[in-house]
Amino acid sequence: MPSLLERPAAVLRLEGPDTLRVLHGQTSQSLALAQPGERLATCCISPTARLRALAQVLVDEGGAWLVVEAGDAAAVHTALDRVLFPADAVRLGAPEAVRSLEVLGPDATAAPEAKGAWHAQDDDTSWRLDDGRLLLRGSAGLPAELADLPVLSAREVERWRIQLGLPAVPGEINEEVNPFELGLADRVRLDKGCYVGQETLAKLATYDGVKQQLRRWFLADPNGSAPEPGAVLRDGDGGRAGTLSSVLRLENAADGWQGWIGLALVRRGALEAPRLRAGEEGAKLSLCLPERFVPPPVGTGGQGSAQARS
Repeated sequence: MPSLLERPAAVLRLEGPDTLRVLHGQTSQSLALAQPGERLATCCISPTARLRALAQVLVDEGGAWLVVEAGDAAAVHTALDRVLFPADAVRLGAPEAVRSLEVLGPDATAAPEAKGAWHAQDDDTSWRLDDGRLLLRGSAGLPAELADLPVLSAREVERWRIQLGLPAVPGEINEEVNPFELGLADRVRLDKGCYVGQETLAKLATYDGVKQQLRRWFLADPNGSAPEPGAVLRDGDGGRAGTLSSVLRLENAADGWQGWIGLALVRRGALEAPRLRAGEEGAKLSLCLPERFVPPPVGTGGQGSAQARS
């Protein structure tokens, strides 16, 4: 039976003829030529290409809505406000909390395209995205077709996030990690001209310089000691192989599986290792690729996976 997944999100309104130019220069997606009705997945990044937030840009006739899916919306607002000049024909609104709803069915692990469409309801209190999500603003209630669906608990939502490999604050979204390391290459355009963080991302692609990647891990040991976020991963020789970024204990799971799952940032030299040890004397964790991980591009100009799904 389908279930309803609800996650908090926030939106920022950018109004005016220079909206797309500003967003084009301050995020990783190519936005300058976007048309009203388009939805584009992007990353809000720092000048050194560190990830600040995952976002969707919903373009309309007057500007665009920047939907912060994961990350600090207030920090994104501050970063945009700092780069706006009086000559920029853009009005930046304050962050507004919204509810992000998604019906999970058999194909819930399939990654949505980075580009698509969206439309607002007549009263503009809810927006439908073509990736299956519904955004509710203010006090908007659930549509009748969703009202009877079972709602996932917070623990179930976290399990879903880890299964897919979706980054979250603070473990994966922080000032230390870039989009390529997190499997977000489909949100990056390397051929769109000048933008914040461009030099760093271009060098990573051109010289195959991504030093770590996100991996999912699991430990089938319900009675063992708990792995801790931030714990160092060690390879078979005791060398540093990465860091745990997210940890979740599963108890009485529907499929009968018990133990621990999570995400980790694994160093390049250890990516092929099927197991790594958590700490000096910790348990051996089994690793695999998250469902929605998009490999980083490799080669001159990054003409690899970063462009493949645009």
